[in-house]
Amino acid sequence: MLAAWAAAAAPAWALEPFAADYRATHLGMSADGSMTVEPQGVDRWKYTLKIANRFVQLTQITVFEDLAGQWRPLSGTDASLLLVKSIHRHATYDWARSEARWSGDVKPERAGPVALQDGDVDGLLMNLVIARDVPAGKPLRYRLVDEGRAKPMEFAFAGKETINVDGKPRPATKVVNVSGNREMLVWIVEGLPFPARVLQRKNGKDEIDLRIVSVRQAPAGRR
Repeated sequence: MLAAWAAAAAPAWALEPFAADYRATHLGMSADGSMTVEPQGVDRWKYTLKIANRFVQLTQITVFEDLAGQWRPLSGTDASLLLVKSIHRHATYDWARSEARWSGDVKPERAGPVALQDGDVDGLLMNLVIARDVPAGKPLRYRLVDEGRAKPMEFAFAGKETINVDGKPRPATKVVNVSGNREMLVWIVEGLPFPARVLQRKNGKDEIDLRIVSVRQAPAGRR
């Protein structure tokens, strides 16, 4: 636990391995959640989100690189199993060609290519970037390239709240994005390199709610 907190206490821009457990709610059903970041070689990292119970299994993985402090996605995997329905998608971010493409269970119009720009993030990586930018006081404006399209995402500050981490109350900054009928709310605790809570809503109803429970020993990964 001490090692995990040492990683969490590093400056927001310094990538370190971490692991955290979450209490999750997916479409009204309780589940267990986890987030991990593991090194994948020089300046490469794998960020994994898992949500699971006996009915639902969701796994999202983004491999990204740290290019002189700019974090940009290289590939993404999105796999879900809801009862008997299985969905699997894969994304490739080719920065040499400045384009992103998708394969697997995607509609033809969502396969790409989508032109890439410096600073682009995918949906998962945006969690880490927000956790980095909120304590630094940076503008929370991003270009999200995910699911075969690109769109701007801007988050507004929505006050302070208290969130328990490892059973201890911590002050958290709440930020929110509203895009049409969708809302994304993120709570950031300074000193933690990942969100303390992420809530996604559609048409005013909660879809996914992730609340941090504890920070645990970070995975070693490979350097």
